[in-house]
Amino acid sequence: MSEYDAIVIGGGPAGSSAALFLARAGWKIAIVEKQPFPRRKVCGEFISGATLALLDEAGIGNEVSRQAGPEIHRIGVFSGASTVTAPMPKSSGRYAWGRALGRDILDVLLLSAANREGAEVRQPAVAASATRSGGRWTIKIDEAGSLARLSAPLIIAASGSWERGPFTRPDPGRHASDLFGFKARFETGALDRDLMPLLAFPGGYGGMVTSDGGDVSLSFCIRRDMLERCRVRAGKGRAADAALAHIVAETRGVGEVLRSAGLRGPWMAAGPIRPGIRRSPAPGVFLTGNLSGEAHPIVAEGISMAIQSSAMLARLLVGAGSRASDPNLQRELVHHHQWAWRRTFALRIRAAGVFAGLATSHWGPRLLAPLLERFPGVVTIAARSAGKSASFALECPDSSLGFLVAPSAREPGSASEPSGQ
Repeated sequence: MSEYDAIVIGGGPAGSSAALFLARAGWKIAIVEKQPFPRRKVCGEFISGATLALLDEAGIGNEVSRQAGPEIHRIGVFSGASTVTAPMPKSSGRYAWGRALGRDILDVLLLSAANREGAEVRQPAVAASATRSGGRWTIKIDEAGSLARLSAPLIIAASGSWERGPFTRPDPGRHASDLFGFKARFETGALDRDLMPLLAFPGGYGGMVTSDGGDVSLSFCIRRDMLERCRVRAGKGRAADAALAHIVAETRGVGEVLRSAGLRGPWMAAGPIRPGIRRSPAPGVFLTGNLSGEAHPIVAEGISMAIQSSAMLARLLVGAGSRASDPNLQRELVHHHQWAWRRTFALRIRAAGVFAGLATSHWGPRLLAPLLERFPGVVTIAARSAGKSASFALECPDSSLGFLVAPSAREPGSASEPSGQ
């Protein structure tokens, strides 16, 4: 049995960020990641300016700046025959503009940085089961057929919303409205380097951005029922190709960008994607990344929310210090974390839901085009509401947090909201 202060399940941006900042503060951390790195992921790849500042805090800012795509100064909407562009709102932090970087690069940089700070990396390893006794969790992991047990009072679940594991919800079944994500890279695409257009087409939405190496990254989500119609129309062939043919037919801007482009590598797919805000399933378990809450990818905030939410969680736990392992206070800690998460990210979740509802409806893309052509400033306002200009500063205080009071003063897990952070 190997004992730790916390076990992080998932080594992506959310898990590695939490592990890194906790290990830097002196915590003994284990990271359990089931896939070998580098690996490609279905992801929009955009990193906001506020998150770039956090990557500086993590110690990888210079390397990210060296490898990432160009600064994104404009945001656009491609819908039908319309192509509308508007200024991207500036971040108020150290970096004014966001950039894009593939997960095959970003994930390796973050996980390596966490390891340098002292986090132990168990990879590839699968968290097979989890049990709790006496205020401690025991995680049984499978490392290529070799079983091991890890123990800690706290679990940070960061394995992603569509992964199956000890702390993920059961599959809710099939629905016509289920969203499936697809992602590919294209070389020699004709996309303006400073532009990130959102795509609105019947039954789905997506985005394009110039990423590392000058490739154009295209990612999109499409409803299950629309994807089935696309496959029927296309006949034989891959689902991704059928969906792309539908997007090009419905969205002139995409066709113009990809007219002379060549596919670099295979298509990737994931899903169903189920946006929403989720609660911790058990005492001492902190959800972060997409497990804690997921916005519709139309706002391109997945990476930023993952890293920012994990930095926020690390700040909370470091502030609590040794009391974070007290079973009598863990419920209070989880309650406060969920409250702080909603305060920070709920607006992005709601805004993304509105935008996605418009984009995937039958009439939404047809309504958007004339509206945005007449009022392009709406695009900038929408980007600001989705968090594109938000600032985020990381602090890990040594003193205790004000909301943590003696159990006799307030019952742990009471319904009252924390008074401060």
